Parts: sequence; structure tokens; C-alpha cells
Amino acid sequence: MTNKPRMRLSGIVLGSPNARQLAAFYQRLLEWGEKSNEPDWVMLRSPDGGAGLSFQTESDYVRPVWPEQQGRQQMMMHLDIRVDNLDEAGAHASALGATLADFQPQDDVRVYFDPAGHPFCLFLD
Repeated sequence: MTNKPRMRLSGIVLGSPNARQLAAFYQRLLEWGEKSNEPDWVMLRSPDGGAGLSFQTESDYVRPVWPEQQGRQQMMMHLDIRVDNLDEAGAHASALGATLADFQPQDDVRVYFDPAGHPFCLFLD
């Protein structure tokens, strides 16, 4: 029998020029509470107990481009957010500071950029 360590994803960390500002955007977007708040590090907790989101200030942060472009900063990851209504969720995200991407690859998904430029997808439940 092999002893293997127990591993569980506890969170996802997004870099940003300002951790507190980006955390505030996602806190309002997802209606999640704070777990901790330090000058350059903020953790949000998922109300259902799943993996949380954390935000770290990075002084040399470079916004990613999407869709990808050779020689430019690539996105390293993106968030998928399930919604009941794309139009209502998109209007909510935009009101909080998200920007709708020019390129939309699918009819049932909307790609947005958060205030730090990270792409995230809203998709139908």
C-alpha cells in the first residue's frame, strides 16, 4: 500500500497591481466574504466551503492579452463563473468595472476582463 499525502485545492491566487482593489471587485461580483486582508494580500472565502480566491499585489504585474498574441503577456489562467442569465450577469459585471472582450468564442459564454485585465468567463448554468 502506498502512503500518499492528502491534497486539496484551497484557493486560486490572482496577481494584480493592487490586491485590495481587485479583491473588492471579486467580492462584489461573487458576493463572497473576506477571510483576511493585508496590504498586499487579500483572501476571499467561498460561502459553500469550496476553494477561495486570493489576490496578491505584484509590483511588476503585466496585464495579459486575450486572445493570445505572440510576443505579448499570455493569460496563465482564467475563471469560469456559472450564471443563470448572461445578460443580467454581464450587466452586473460591467457595472462593477469589468470590460466585455471584443472576441467572443461561443454564444453561451461571455468573456470579460476584470479591472487588472484577467479574463473571466460567464457561462450559462
